[in-house]
Amino acid sequence: MSLFLQTIICGILLGAMYALIAIGMTLIMGVMKIINLAHGALVMVGMYITYFCFKEWGIDPYLGMFISMPALFLIGCLIQKYLINRLVEVDSILPENQVLLTVGIMLVLTETMRLIFKSDYRSVVTSYSTKTFFLGDISISIPMTFGFLIAMILTWLLHLFLTRTDLGRSIRATAQDRDAAIYMGVNASRITVITFGIGSALAAAGGSLLLPLFYLWPDIGHLFTAKAFIITILGGMGSTMGAILGGLTLGIAESLGATYISMGYKDVVGLIIFLLVLLFLPGGFRSLTRR
Repeated sequence: MSLFLQTIICGILLGAMYALIAIGMTLIMGVMKIINLAHGALVMVGMYITYFCFKEWGIDPYLGMFISMPALFLIGCLIQKYLINRLVEVDSILPENQVLLTVGIMLVLTETMRLIFKSDYRSVVTSYSTKTFFLGDISISIPMTFGFLIAMILTWLLHLFLTRTDLGRSIRATAQDRDAAIYMGVNASRITVITFGIGSALAAAGGSLLLPLFYLWPDIGHLFTAKAFIITILGGMGSTMGAILGGLTLGIAESLGATYISMGYKDVVGLIIFLLVLLFLPGGFRSLTRR
């Protein structure tokens, strides 16, 4: 029982960090109505910025996150304004072409990081990397606990931003009905730029929180794109609360798979759940609330 409870707790802690990454994808998807397949690459770039700050300046990864977040916000805004928006404004361009553009962006970011940092596996080792604390017989990782708490705080701050500020309400209005928002005076092009920037910053935050737990190499972005997409489908496309629930579900599923099946097959467990949801619950967890 202790092993089972420890596995569930570890899954919840890990799932919260996954959810933070997926919320960024969900936010972008809700406003732009396209799947951003470059999202994992943005996570990877944020991880490399945090890694560089740690190796060159000795900045703790949880503090380096506050450098990578503004950097990725700026990168995200530039990508949206000068690349994606140009395609969105062309009526003859199909949505599939917009998705293909994000694939191209992903490849450029991945190969740029490979050119700079090579393909070597890298890791961040801090004084608390292997430390744990105990709740009875249950051992809990300190880095995972820190990551969980920071992810929850950032998610709460995002909720306050979306519900309590005029800019946040404009983002929600654009996501619900872009044309109606434009008629009400919302600058939709500006909102999409800011939204992509926020989504990219959340990707950087999630990547920084996971950096002490994962090896880092240029192609790790593909893994996080898959995880974010699975969580988005699990929670229901465009649902922030669904992304949180989907992240926790994926984290618990991977943790159970690693403990009771094999560490090498933990990612397969998430893919199986993804396929089952597509087959039997296409609308994700959000569709359960409508029944």
